[in-house]
Amino acid sequence: MDRIESESKQIILVTGAARSGKSEWAENLATKTNKSVIYIATAIADSTDREWLNRIALHQQRRPSHWQTLCVPKQLAQTISNTIASNCLLVDSLGSWVANLLDREADSWQEIQNGLLASLQTTSADVILVAEETGWGVIPAYKSGRIFRDRLGNLIRQIGSVASSVYLVTGGHALNLSQLGQCLDNKSN
Repeated sequence: MDRIESESKQIILVTGAARSGKSEWAENLATKTNKSVIYIATAIADSTDREWLNRIALHQQRRPSHWQTLCVPKQLAQTISNTIASNCLLVDSLGSWVANLLDREADSWQEIQNGLLASLQTTSADVILVAEETGWGVIPAYKSGRIFRDRLGNLIRQIGSVASSVYLVTGGHALNLSQLGQCLDNKSN
């Protein structure tokens, strides 16, 4: 892929396991849009967690210095809605965003999720979303772990059904699932 050419917006989902190369692939795709990239960091930096701060620093060092970075731990739908067509948003990551909102009751979460999905459908900007696959292991033994896994898995599936492209990144290789697979929701992408 040399360059992402688009007459209309692109919604791209990049998913996979931890340390698979998801963020790097998403950064590569963002660069190829030739748009002004706004990196949306959903993680909350904890000054007492050195290992977490080191992970954040590695992501920051890898990104081009001319990219704008916004820290958006919760208000993702509003940020997407307020973006213009000449921008490409790179959201890294949906897992951190879901974790930041894990304290919300089911009805409140559903409203927040619906707001995010609506913002993706109405924005004129390109949006690339990075998401962690959490359902490939054992079922978590604790309630909050199950809620997190179920919410993130459901969100990924819903975004995948409206995305222009869905990539699975594993072992440092990206597979375009939109070309290789069939969407279960039978929507043409």
